[in-house]
Amino acid sequence: MKLNELRDNPGARKSRMRVGRGTSSGKGKTAGRGVKGQTSRSGVAIKGFEGGQMPLHMRLPKRGFNVPNPKKLNAVNLGRLQVAVDSGKLAKGATVSAGSLVEAGVIRRELDGVRILAKGELTEKLDFEVAGMSQAAQDAVTKLGGKVSILTTPKEETEAKPKKAKKAAEPKAEDSEEEAPAEEAQAEEAPAEEAQDGPADDASEE
Repeated sequence: MKLNELRDNPGARKSRMRVGRGTSSGKGKTAGRGVKGQTSRSGVAIKGFEGGQMPLHMRLPKRGFNVPNPKKLNAVNLGRLQVAVDSGKLAKGATVSAGSLVEAGVIRRELDGVRILAKGELTEKLDFEVAGMSQAAQDAVTKLGGKVSILTTPKEETEAKPKKAKKAAEPKAEDSEEEAPAEEAQAEEAPAEEAQDGPADDASEE
């Protein structure tokens, strides 16, 4: 066997149909598009259009949602870490993080962090500082005496803090109490003024 004799298995690669190459080919003249009409022209994509009636993708119920800004995490299995330890790329008892895994060649780039999964078997004690870890993986690590630290982003830290309660209601109550005596004093002054004005008006009329 020589390099120039390498071939795919028979049937592994199927050559595409070449249209518009004569009527005897079965795909000549109209090239399988039919006669005239919108779909025989180029630049047409009628996807899901059902002639004006409610299309299927709008009739079916919707459920769930898509995260607007999802995190891109590297999924690394415990078995892959054990292979790295056995090959000497990761030291025994070392702290596993996104940076250390990049240096060891386990992952290519850090992205938004690393999530550890429980596939495979880990026999060496390792500490972890990662963005996420499955419960089964945490149990396997803690069983060997390792420590797990889940990193949080600044946004998650601010959301976790309890919001301060507003204390604007108490001053308003005090203000209302202060305003009430002032209104009562004004109400007391008004009858006194009327009493003073009464005799003077009677004298002027006489």
